[in-house]
Amino acid sequence: MTHTLISFLGKAAQSYRKAVYDFGGGQRQETAFFGLGLTRQIKPDRLVLLGTTGSMWDVLLISLNLDGHLEDALLDLSESAQENRTTAAELDALAPAVGERLGLPVALRLIPYGRDAGEQAEILQRMASDIAEGDAVTLDVTHGLRHLPMLAQMSALYLRRIKNVEVRGLYYGALDMTRDGLTPVMNLQGLLDIADWTGAVQSFDKDGDYGVFAPLVLEQSPVAAGLLQESAFYERTTRPGQARSKLRELDALFDRRPPTGIGSLFAPTLRARLSWHREDRLYLRQQALARLYLEHGDFLRAALLGFEAFITRLMQQQVMNNPDSWTQRETVKKEYEARNKAIHPRTDEYERYCLLRDLRNHLAHGNMSPQAEIQRALASAEQLRSFLDDLLKQLLP
Repeated sequence: MTHTLISFLGKAAQSYRKAVYDFGGGQRQETAFFGLGLTRQIKPDRLVLLGTTGSMWDVLLISLNLDGHLEDALLDLSESAQENRTTAAELDALAPAVGERLGLPVALRLIPYGRDAGEQAEILQRMASDIAEGDAVTLDVTHGLRHLPMLAQMSALYLRRIKNVEVRGLYYGALDMTRDGLTPVMNLQGLLDIADWTGAVQSFDKDGDYGVFAPLVLEQSPVAAGLLQESAFYERTTRPGQARSKLRELDALFDRRPPTGIGSLFAPTLRARLSWHREDRLYLRQQALARLYLEHGDFLRAALLGFEAFITRLMQQQVMNNPDSWTQRETVKKEYEARNKAIHPRTDEYERYCLLRDLRNHLAHGNMSPQAEIQRALASAEQLRSFLDDLLKQLLP
């Protein structure tokens, strides 16, 4: 795995001011260009410097005291940078000497200014072209144009998602916060954590799998991560009783040791989305989950849980105390069907029961239902959602 530091180069009035950058723990680097100090601090395998046609390429490279035979090339670069017309060829010619001076491979890359969506996408594409699949990357946004930190954050998310890149840091040297001769260094990695939590909430709201939260709480609480994974597994295998038990353990754990840091921002959201486990009766739990799955467009599980909730309701009406018993559930179902088959015409409830049962079988097994109502419902997601919503409302009061 290659670790690459990507640093942005902007444009100052004349030159950047030398500062003593404080990384904490007594570790400091004195430099005018934060990216060079960060290079010495984290020791990446390679350095990629990104800048526009008007960035301070000349000031940076001249400060490195490159070999004398490059003087003419540096003078040409200085003129190009000041006139906002630096070329890739100029930078490519000087990159080997910069790498030799710094003691690692260096790439000097031109990027557009990011003035519109097209240019912003081009910056991300150029960054991605310099990073291999599965590599590690650290980003430095200290000297870039003012809008580039936001773009750098998005590029970090993009690289992580598209190329499975490990983002090791998002650094900013806060020169305006200099006190007593020391300039603090900030690692803005927390911004990526916020993006991860936001993405997990969106993913949950889409498909209802709260296992997506497990990696986010793993570092703080492996136990909580395990409970999330177990409860998600039980729920996806249509065992809400076991899922509920794990979620109750998780709720008690969060009461004793609430999440901290970024996790504390999202803990109320997470707990609200798991609140169905507080229902005391199996019928109410199954009903709540059927509704949740329907909202997420998970029609199969909505039909499965809706059907099971109806059977549980029948058992409660007969004051049966073991609703988790498969044998008893089958007995109640068969008795209900036998009793209602003898009634002509069919009751509205039994008609809807048969529709829900046949829809469940079709979604689970692909069996073609002869019922015209089900065929019409399967014509589109909107029609299926409306059809199933009506069945649940009528059968699960």
